[in-house]
Amino acid sequence: MSSTTSLARQDLATKDLKVVRGGWPSLAGGGVLAAIVVFLAAAPWFVFSPGDVTNLVTLFALIILGTTWNLMAGYGGLVSIGQQAYIGAGGYGVIKLADVVGLPIPVAVVAAGVVCALLAIPTSFLLFRLVGGYFAIGTWVVAEVFKLVTQELPGFGGGSGLSLTAFQGVDRVTRIATVYYLALALAVLVVLATYALMRSRVGLGLTAIRDDSVAAASLGVAVRRSQRLVYVAASGGAGLAGALIAVNGLRVSPDSMFSVQYTAFMIFIVVIGGLGTIEGPILGAVIFFALQQLLDSYGTWYLIALGAVAIAVVLLAPKGLWGLAARGRYEVFPVGHQVYPQGSPQVAQSVDFE
Repeated sequence: MSSTTSLARQDLATKDLKVVRGGWPSLAGGGVLAAIVVFLAAAPWFVFSPGDVTNLVTLFALIILGTTWNLMAGYGGLVSIGQQAYIGAGGYGVIKLADVVGLPIPVAVVAAGVVCALLAIPTSFLLFRLVGGYFAIGTWVVAEVFKLVTQELPGFGGGSGLSLTAFQGVDRVTRIATVYYLALALAVLVVLATYALMRSRVGLGLTAIRDDSVAAASLGVAVRRSQRLVYVAASGGAGLAGALIAVNGLRVSPDSMFSVQYTAFMIFIVVIGGLGTIEGPILGAVIFFALQQLLDSYGTWYLIALGAVAIAVVLLAPKGLWGLAARGRYEVFPVGHQVYPQGSPQVAQSVDFE
């Protein structure tokens, strides 16, 4: 067979395929999520009590934490157990920016996230000298340093912490509504920003890093620069979540805001939802929040139940609950391309490329 005939047949085979990004599952899933967001925007006035609204702020903060930690670990290959450094910095930062500087609460929350992202830049140059498990331990050490410095700095309340006074004179309903809508808006923006990043050329490089960092570097991907970008972004996200936790609870203390339990929460959310996906952390956050609300009153048994769920998911669904449900065929947030046979609704192959 001549090479010309072979190329002609390959060209004909290529014409029998179509390459798309998304499809009806993505449109349907996106429509459902949009409807849920609209419901959540209207529900505080018709469905939920003030206590429920306050609890939902915690859910939105967990979505932000899970999404940004997954961006760092699931795509950048950076396993941090010290993101509580930026949760605490965001919580203390929003109180200082609101009470001392006088910024409005929404502006102060966003500014606290920006400050945490800026803090992460010089910190990354220290941490990125470490790799693997040493990097993870290094992030925990950084979190402890942040905690100790916060306790020793004058004006930060020492071991007892600080209370937020910017809401003084604001009635309870207005305060709860302000924090709720701010948290909902930031959770949606963080998810959409992550989606936009993963659809970009930088996101393509992160996907390659997730699969094989050495191979990605050999193909020209700036691995270290991309990892620094996601570390800074994840730290800013942790700062936003910490600021939301602070304005929702009206008080911060070193032991609560710099607690390593936040890292355990993030790992649990991402592992049970699905590492390396956008949908996974959202699903994981919802499941974790539901378990937290149902089992919190059981004390130690609550922690045992969470551990049992995590072990069961790891053993039975290594790719997480979203991976088990979607089986690689459906994406609410399509970041790659899919190859379909012409006229067939079934997916032939999924690939990531630009």
